[in-house]
Amino acid sequence: MMELKTPAEIEKMAVTGRFVGEVLSDLSERAQPGVNVLDLEQRARTMIADRGAVSCYWDYAPSFGDGPFRNVICLSVNDAVLHGLPHDHVLADGDVLTLDFAVTIDGWAADSAVTVRVRDTDHAPDTDHPDARLIASTERALDAAIAAMVPGGRLGDVSAAIFDVARTGGYRVNTEYGGHGIGRTMHEDPHVPNLARAGRGPTLRSGMTLALEPWWSRGTERLVRDPDGWTLRSADGSMTAHSEHTVAVTDDGPRVLTARADPRPASRPFD
Repeated sequence: MMELKTPAEIEKMAVTGRFVGEVLSDLSERAQPGVNVLDLEQRARTMIADRGAVSCYWDYAPSFGDGPFRNVICLSVNDAVLHGLPHDHVLADGDVLTLDFAVTIDGWAADSAVTVRVRDTDHAPDTDHPDARLIASTERALDAAIAAMVPGGRLGDVSAAIFDVARTGGYRVNTEYGGHGIGRTMHEDPHVPNLARAGRGPTLRSGMTLALEPWWSRGTERLVRDPDGWTLRSADGSMTAHSEHTVAVTDDGPRVLTARADPRPASRPFD
């Protein structure tokens, strides 16, 4: 059953969302060549402790993973796209890293993900690189899905908006994993697939809060699971990307609760 949030409760979720955005901005800046993925995990733990937040991932044991998950962030490298278990991996120039992070503050959750290309600081942005185009496609799909989050619309409109961007870019969409309701816990009803027909599904109502998360690979839509029991990779080894925001339906239009600040100058040492 979908729980509608009051404006006051959405404000509380926005507090959590701002923190989630801050953490992802901080960590994505630190994702430089030579940085170990485990350092990013440790930085996330420090920021959670300093803020007094509670990780949604620590000790999480859903049916789709070999739980309990004993980390506070999912860090997925290259062909890994979902539920990446942080591991001893030193990032190299050209790696593609997805950071997926969720916490609760004062009992309210927010969930967001961003994918970045790990680049040496002396390299100019290469927006025409296939991996950059892949990442940008998931970001455009997320923007399209957010725009569809209006009262009176249908949940299928949100999913169809995501799929239309994927199809235009030539990407194939997996239907096993997608977005979800969110509020007092990280995963609530409804499931939000990345492929559906517009005009179908539940009616969107003010107070609904959803985590929207388009993701795909440059090749197949099929996934394989690592021996760690968590990390999901593209079955053909192709690069992957994943973008996510927690969004509220309001009478004034969609409200992104996990918006991130503009990128700041990167590359500073770990505290």
